[in-house]
Amino acid sequence: MSAAGSPASAAARPPAGPLDGVRILDLSSVIVGPFATQLLADMGADVIKVEAPSGDIMRHVPPMKSDAMGHLFLHMNRNKRSVLLDLKTSEGVQAVLRLAQRCDVVAFNMRPKAMEALGLGYEAIRRVKHDVIYAGVVGYDQAGPSADLPAYDDLIQGAAGIPSLMRKAGGGEPRYTPLTLADRAVALHFGLAIAASLVYRERTGKGQQILIPMFETMAQFVLSDHLGGLSFEPEQGPATYARLLSPDRRPYRTQDGHVCALVYNDKQWQAFTRLVNRADLAADTRFATQKARALHIDAFYRQVSALFASKPTAFWLERLRAADIPVAPLNTPETLLDDPQLAAAGFFEEADHPSEGRLRLMRPTMRWSEGALAIRRLPPRLGDDSVAVLAEAGYTADQIEQLVDKGVTRRYPSDDHRAG
Repeated sequence: MSAAGSPASAAARPPAGPLDGVRILDLSSVIVGPFATQLLADMGADVIKVEAPSGDIMRHVPPMKSDAMGHLFLHMNRNKRSVLLDLKTSEGVQAVLRLAQRCDVVAFNMRPKAMEALGLGYEAIRRVKHDVIYAGVVGYDQAGPSADLPAYDDLIQGAAGIPSLMRKAGGGEPRYTPLTLADRAVALHFGLAIAASLVYRERTGKGQQILIPMFETMAQFVLSDHLGGLSFEPEQGPATYARLLSPDRRPYRTQDGHVCALVYNDKQWQAFTRLVNRADLAADTRFATQKARALHIDAFYRQVSALFASKPTAFWLERLRAADIPVAPLNTPETLLDDPQLAAAGFFEEADHPSEGRLRLMRPTMRWSEGALAIRRLPPRLGDDSVAVLAEAGYTADQIEQLVDKGVTRRYPSDDHRAG
């Protein structure tokens, strides 16, 4: 694997993690690509984020303190270096090819035809780096009629059936989940594929092209729960998982708020009926076994919902935990800031950014016994590292200055962006 980062800067930073020594040229933008490459950067990869002169679109989503430093960008681009290159120029494309020579992975989420049109298709990259891992997220598998269609989170959620499931579960109009669910779920597949391909290359010496289709990935995500009776031939029932669509599968309303609880297996059900002193429910054949409860899931949730409404939230949190029945508070984004579990885990970190001032960041969540993952670099300003990265690729100071003068790249003051 190629060396990542300059020796001088590496000596001053925390240990990089299990992917130390891997360099990724990140041509992706928005969410699905940047979220995946951030996970790899957290694990130690040197991720060089190439941005157009206007920057990643997520830079421009408010709230923000400084122009082009939107909150979404901050939380998907830590531990990366930003290089501004205008790929509408031949010099910009040549710079990407030069950078690719020293990278293990080229990651992108443009349509393959767009990459080809830029002169950055798989074969073009292979010519400069024969064992490159060329990994892209595409909207649809390239063998199908939708191969060239644009893909965004909302579109893929709809195509995969998620809004229709939301309507079935809650009534009313279909709606998207209030999360970029498709982008982030596919990003996990993207990061996993890149990590696995690095292992494969270590074993065989071979690079390869990998394309991760959003639609097919999310169709599998949805149908793993909801193919239901259509899993069998002949059919054994409808294409749903009834428990997930029950209208009363939601946080339980209590006397003074809500609580999240799951009375699921037989042991939990028996403990719950003892807690609420309802021997009649324990004896009800509709609810006696997990299979019976699944067949009568709507009636089951109605019964349990009525019981939860009779006591305050604190009662349920205390008593259900004592009875070993799964329960959790209903948090909001605001209350998560004070969640005692997150506080004990050191989930939030604060650091002083050179342009944004004091930032609240979320640390990498994985725990490795051999070295802790860390925020080594704060989210970069647009083009923050252009000069340094181009110099690493062999450009002279005069050549870099010419690229700056032509608007192909930009220069930033030489700041130290380590967290701390």
